[in-house]
Amino acid sequence: MATTCGLRTLKNEPVPLKSVSVEVDVQGHVASVNSTLQYENQESNPVEAIFIFPMDSNAAVYRFLARIGDVEIEAQVREKEKAKEEYDDAISSGQEAFLLEESDESSDVFRLSVGSLPPGQTASVTVGYVSELAVQADHALRFCLPAVLNPRYTPAGSSSMTTEASPQAGDVPYTLSLTMNIYTPSFVQSVESNCPLTPLAFLSQDKTQAKVSLAPGHRFDRDVELLLYYSEPHQPMAILEAGQLGVQSGSLMGDTVAMLSFYPVIEAEKSSHVASSGEFIFLVDRSGSMECPMNQNSGDKSRISSARDTLLLLLKSLPLGCYFNIYGFGSEYESFFPESVEYTQATMESAVEMVKSMEADLGGTEILPPLQNIYSKPCLPSHPRQLFVFTDGEVGNTKEVINLVKSHAHSHRCFTFGIGEGASSALVNGMAEGGSGHPQFITGSERMQPKVMQSLQYALNPVAKDIAMKWNIPAEVSVTPLSPPVNVLFNLKRVIQYFQLTGQNASNMSGSVSLHYIVEDKPFENKISFNLKPDADNSMLLHRLGARKAIVDLEGKVREGDDKSAKERAVELSIQSGVSSSYTAFIGVNRENKEPVQGPLQRRLMAARIYALTHILGCFCMLSYSCQSFVLMFRILLKKKKFGVNNSEEANISVEEPEDPMVDLIGLQRADGSWDLQQSLASILGKQEEEVVKASPGKPEFSSVWATVLAVLWLHGYKAESRDEWQFVAKKAMTWVRAHLLITAILNLLKSHFISS
Repeated sequence: MATTCGLRTLKNEPVPLKSVSVEVDVQGHVASVNSTLQYENQESNPVEAIFIFPMDSNAAVYRFLARIGDVEIEAQVREKEKAKEEYDDAISSGQEAFLLEESDESSDVFRLSVGSLPPGQTASVTVGYVSELAVQADHALRFCLPAVLNPRYTPAGSSSMTTEASPQAGDVPYTLSLTMNIYTPSFVQSVESNCPLTPLAFLSQDKTQAKVSLAPGHRFDRDVELLLYYSEPHQPMAILEAGQLGVQSGSLMGDTVAMLSFYPVIEAEKSSHVASSGEFIFLVDRSGSMECPMNQNSGDKSRISSARDTLLLLLKSLPLGCYFNIYGFGSEYESFFPESVEYTQATMESAVEMVKSMEADLGGTEILPPLQNIYSKPCLPSHPRQLFVFTDGEVGNTKEVINLVKSHAHSHRCFTFGIGEGASSALVNGMAEGGSGHPQFITGSERMQPKVMQSLQYALNPVAKDIAMKWNIPAEVSVTPLSPPVNVLFNLKRVIQYFQLTGQNASNMSGSVSLHYIVEDKPFENKISFNLKPDADNSMLLHRLGARKAIVDLEGKVREGDDKSAKERAVELSIQSGVSSSYTAFIGVNRENKEPVQGPLQRRLMAARIYALTHILGCFCMLSYSCQSFVLMFRILLKKKKFGVNNSEEANISVEEPEDPMVDLIGLQRADGSWDLQQSLASILGKQEEEVVKASPGKPEFSSVWATVLAVLWLHGYKAESRDEWQFVAKKAMTWVRAHLLITAILNLLKSHFISS
């Protein structure tokens, strides 16, 4: 259900919020965002407005500006407790004041307090932040402006900022204007969105500059997602940004900051074989909120239903010989098996039946106990453990969960999937980054399966070891890392690192940096060469992103308790860079107003589900078998169009197609990768079982081979656009076909040999 946003009147009417406007500048893979809220106190008494809103956990909030009438107030970063005291003193004395603070528990929740706004007074608040754009499975760059902050479930004895406000039903009473300016080294191919956009306007002939906006009148009642497609999305690069003028060298803001982007190639030598090792544990959120639709449109698929379909696909995609288990959690948790079991036909069938009956029926969202249970079980030798976590992210104790995952990263990799609007980016990103895995977000009506399959591909790839950065620069230049060390690499997954360069001058000296790693005992090197002269850009975007990385790393060390001075350094860096942290806050006071605001102060809370103020952000090369006669016969059948492997009328579909035939087809696959020749398979192919059997080019013992090849061909012909979803299913199938034909050929040779003897 949609909930009302903005201040509330004494009659609980949502009226004061006048407009929300967002300006986004995208430079390559970095987005700089300025969001402005304008509202008015229409009550007869002064008000204190409290806004609780979501924010990308990786964003660096660096600007907070308020305007009351003709007075502009630039907020400053202070230590949090001091900022709160200054704010309380200001509103108690009738002054107008603003306080912006990050949640102590979750870095993706912020609270804005606007105090002592007089009756009839208008005010606007502008928040600026910068963030990296996440790369999607189809290589798009994703920018998201969340409209929803889900109330976080708070276990007994804990507190949560999102519980301060209670949801209010109603329609969103305002519209959102958003404009995005894009600047990129490679040309912009397209921009897609889940919301209506104006036509993409190119600002340069080479299409490296473009502009796009939301269509006028957009109602901000759902997350706004924009996907940017570049012609060359995987470009390794180094960008150097000069320090701030007038700031002393040796400090972060006074020195040059370098941003390095790598795209390592991690491929197995035996890529044609399906891996048979690994322990896969799927941890599925079954709290009551998983029954909600994927977005605010009530007709959309529920989150738990989408999770069920995805789990079924994963179960069919696992390799024989691995181990697996499935956990469901809510206020309590349960597992399908007491311990992880070997992946066989019997265990797969048992798990599939249990997945089909999974419901969102376990109450709250307490993810910590099942994680503790999983981590308490010993890992299996030669089977590295991989966690796949599916959740809508409504967790209150986010940082405690992340700490637990991080403490077991040496033995468990963690891949996370935030399901539906409002999923906590702090939880989803934090668990994946802390657990040396990869995060994914699934919102709106998009299918979860392609993103899950990308993560499965990452999990099955060989592990890169001994990862190190090696610099080749002049001796007088020293390098200080701002990002934590790289501890995991995935094939063609972007790696961004930030460094502070001290002793850097404006000369045209050159340098280079190399990313070194070892895969399957083979050394690799990715090298980037660059000019040491920094760009003449006073935006300081890279400095702020680098500062945010360093602050988050220091906050993690504080929670781990192994660095007593880390908090002090985090506060110092936050104040120096002007970038928010969990230990600091933005404070602004209107000191020009000498007349105190009169009347009793009314407090007004935003709904817990609210708008984002600032985030207001070769078809068959596998058929190269030795059995040439089989392949020849199959090709002849294809030419005769005896089976529907295209969408033309010649396919002669005689049976009504299932609602989701791909899911049905995959559901029929056996654990070893094969299909049995049966009527349910024939129906998906558009035939009767007798027709399929009659057309088989082999003997009866080849019926499963025939059925398996037809199933894979159907996937290639009908679902080519969904290849990312069924690639492991098809690979396992063709591995089984090759092995079966080879064994059959050997047995026939032996039979002939003994008969002739």
